[in-house]
Amino acid sequence: MNDIPFQGTIQSIGLPQLLSHFRSQRKTGTLVIKSLAFTKKVYFQKGDAIFASSTYEDDRLGEMLVKAGKITLEQYDKASEVLRETRKRLGAILVELGYINPKDLFWGVKYQVKEIICSLFQLEEAEYDFIEGTIPTNEVITLKMSMGNLIYEGVKRIDNLTRIRNEMPASDTVLKLSADPATLFQDIELSSQDRKMLSFVDGVKTLKELIDNALIGSFEAMKTLHVLWTIGVVDEKKKAPETMREQAPEHTETFSVGEILQSVTESEEEFIKKADQLFLKLEVLGEHELLEVNEHADEETITKNYYRLTREFHPDRAYSSADPSLQDKLTLIFDKLTRAYTYLKRIQEKQQTAPLEEEKKETIPVSNGSDSFKKGVEAFRTGNFSGAIDAFRVATKLDPENAKYWSHLSLAFTRVQNGFEESERASLEAIRHEPGNADHLVNLGMIYMKKGMKENALKQFRQALTLDPENTRAKKGIKNISG
Repeated sequence: MNDIPFQGTIQSIGLPQLLSHFRSQRKTGTLVIKSLAFTKKVYFQKGDAIFASSTYEDDRLGEMLVKAGKITLEQYDKASEVLRETRKRLGAILVELGYINPKDLFWGVKYQVKEIICSLFQLEEAEYDFIEGTIPTNEVITLKMSMGNLIYEGVKRIDNLTRIRNEMPASDTVLKLSADPATLFQDIELSSQDRKMLSFVDGVKTLKELIDNALIGSFEAMKTLHVLWTIGVVDEKKKAPETMREQAPEHTETFSVGEILQSVTESEEEFIKKADQLFLKLEVLGEHELLEVNEHADEETITKNYYRLTREFHPDRAYSSADPSLQDKLTLIFDKLTRAYTYLKRIQEKQQTAPLEEEKKETIPVSNGSDSFKKGVEAFRTGNFSGAIDAFRVATKLDPENAKYWSHLSLAFTRVQNGFEESERASLEAIRHEPGNADHLVNLGMIYMKKGMKENALKQFRQALTLDPENTRAKKGIKNISG
């Protein structure tokens, strides 16, 4: 869904697809939705919908609290009078008057945001415009809810059968569980009936068969599958060409529905401690260490460990935590696990397709650069920068596509005399192999700053902020140059 435009109509794209797209792309910005009756805005921070506003009177906080039974109509009218006199926020007035307590206000604002967003799912005609970039930061209370749960609740409110059918694949489409842990293990609180529905998805039954055999009614089954398909928990099974079906055995799943829906038993404190420990070691762990496998592990073992670890450290686990830094840490851990898995899988594929003669000649395991990288990190820590450069160079030769190795080589060159050109070149290599990583751009900016090339540094910092608007190092770099 990378080709979804930033402007269009809800009826042409579908709100669930829009929200899911912004989440997967980790977008920051404002989604403006306009109908004939109102304008509603949803504010995104790194793919999460964190706040919403509306010009529709019934979406105001006071109306929401009355409908939810938190305040009476008389109390609302009295608070509104004070609002007109003082221009204070209604929530603060309600607390001051003793009609609600701060906990009720916190619940009320989050409830209001959720209701505004969920109401959009019932829209059938409206225009949308996504404005990428920074968003207002004056809201203290923000929605902390996974996109999976938000879409799940929103779609459940749709009562238009034709619309649901139009947004679904063809009835003869075979559905299977997703192979992407980012979507497979996302936080979504399915009802017991919907869990049962998911358990029927086996990679064999068609969409029509799943709906016809559902125990919850065809329309409810269709809405459940619509949610699961939109957020990527289930996916369309591609048909293999007739000539290849006998040659290509069906892939066996490395996980079950029960494992996907299994609740986590460890305490928040234990999990945060475990995540912190792994986060601090990310830069020194090689691919095998990160996935907790030895260098001779087969593809099945690597895959099983990858799914187990990405389930354990999925960024959506941060929604239930009070630690504001946890989601960023989990996102980085998740991305590192995915890169390690992709790399090791590529190595496995190369070994499987290598000519038999070459395999016979091989007497020792081929190093993938991780050992040299670890030696370089150790040398750097002890102040042996020349030794670190030598080790990192070996790592980049063994694995020239690994951006992390180039980034550390660049850093090592900044610590020796006359190392600017080599440092710049290595940093550019890191950017070339991992263009979406804002940290590589920041590192290059720091190199230019050290050399006194302020304009070049500013350019890198600004580009970094387009990828990661909250990158503190980039912001600090711009502030240092501007100040």
